[in-house]
Amino acid sequence: MRKYILYIASVALILTAVVSCDKDVQSEQSLKTLTPSNIDANAGTWKPILLTSNAQIVVPAPTLTTSDAYKAELQSIKDLQANLSKAQHNAIEYWSAGGVLRWNEILRGLVARFNLPPAPNRYGAYPAPDAENPFGDPNFPFANPPYASRAYSYVAAAQYDALKAAWYWKYQHNRPAPYTVDSDIKALMTKTDLPAYPSEDAVMSGVSAEVLKLLFPAAVEEITLKAAEQRNAALWSGKATSSDIAAGLALGKSVATVFTDRAKSDGMGAAVGNKDLWATLVKNATDRGEMAWKSLETPPRPPMLPFFGLRAYNATTPGVKAWMMTNTDIVKERPLSPPPTSSDEMAKEVAEVKWYSENLTRERLAIVHKWADGAGTATPSGHWDEIASHYIEAANFSEVRAARAFALINIALHDAAVGCWETKFFYFNPRPCQLDPSIKTATGVPNFPAYTSGHSTFSASAATVLSYLFPANAQYFNDQATEASLSRLYGAIHYRSDCQMGLEHGKRIAGYTVAFAQTDGAN
Repeated sequence: MRKYILYIASVALILTAVVSCDKDVQSEQSLKTLTPSNIDANAGTWKPILLTSNAQIVVPAPTLTTSDAYKAELQSIKDLQANLSKAQHNAIEYWSAGGVLRWNEILRGLVARFNLPPAPNRYGAYPAPDAENPFGDPNFPFANPPYASRAYSYVAAAQYDALKAAWYWKYQHNRPAPYTVDSDIKALMTKTDLPAYPSEDAVMSGVSAEVLKLLFPAAVEEITLKAAEQRNAALWSGKATSSDIAAGLALGKSVATVFTDRAKSDGMGAAVGNKDLWATLVKNATDRGEMAWKSLETPPRPPMLPFFGLRAYNATTPGVKAWMMTNTDIVKERPLSPPPTSSDEMAKEVAEVKWYSENLTRERLAIVHKWADGAGTATPSGHWDEIASHYIEAANFSEVRAARAFALINIALHDAAVGCWETKFFYFNPRPCQLDPSIKTATGVPNFPAYTSGHSTFSASAATVLSYLFPANAQYFNDQATEASLSRLYGAIHYRSDCQMGLEHGKRIAGYTVAFAQTDGAN
């Protein structure tokens, strides 16, 4: 009876979480107006991620503020401000919170919407989303945890490089904001001394939209409209003229091309594999005398992106390219093997999982659901981005420093996905309920091998970077990572060794990103 009551409570909580998540995706985060404590005038000297230098893409000199053309631009702003509608004021208020925070919020919503595993067709097969037909059934992409981690990293890293380039050219050209040049122009966003040309809002709109359109082609229309709204808000607010915006848009789109070119050849296209390659993974495990992982769904579902990491049957063959780690680094950092599936040590681990399954308390169940991050959510990486957003907002970071924070966090999360998936498919270890079918899980069983825990790897990676960025809160971040890790044991879908080794692995992986940050010139 107790188990039945817990089951009913679990279902109720799941339904509540799904409804709440859907509501969150549709709503906007309450963010305060950005008032940067420091405009980071030297950001144009900070080290780029992918660009060869912050001056790689040339932004030509603007017309003088004394020219007739510029004066006409100022008059246009005054005319617009005299007739602003409520909708236009709302757009200004929305983007006043900062473009970096808003685009991260938009991205989390897109990931949640597209994080839906394909359903089987009438033949018992699972059709794969097709990038050439993004509106088909199923929609492209399936924004599962590895794909989502990659998406967050590309958007954040591209924004960061684009804004550093913008800062470089701002201080080369030193054209002031319209509200500084003409006192009749109202400053409807926070006033700063930051040069206006090229417009940072236009840079963000251009780079974000172009990268997002590649990653989420079925959402092109809304992405395009949101980007245009950001540029319009900068114009209506008196923050930028039309030529400031044109220069920023061109720069943002040019930077985006560098990142989308990388994305098109980073190995993602081969991450799914095929039946013959999946069979090789099974053979590798059985040749070692181990029980191979198998899908527990009916009909059996193909494994989730088995070659997102290095191809486990041949570690010299690249998977999806990492940002801060080489293939050699990925292999070097791979955790030691899990207990053999037939060993006494594994039997003890299975028994511990079963104990948690049979002794699920209300408190542990709440932790399971807090960190479930399953279908229809922003995934574990998005969960950590949401945590980070509050600290970034509270810190009053400039746009370029906020972009740096999200870039570092998401680069580490992407590399954690690559490293974790390489480990999972190298060992191909079965889930607890495969070894003991009597184990009842408190959350969905992911369709990929157990060792190591993705939640643990992601969480330790994010917590390590956040602890570097906000050292006063390091204990909280590490406590949250530990809780996220334990949630998978409490939910009976991971062994303790999966969790412990995942935490250690994620911390090591994040160390590569922290090492980059310590020498990037932004400290």
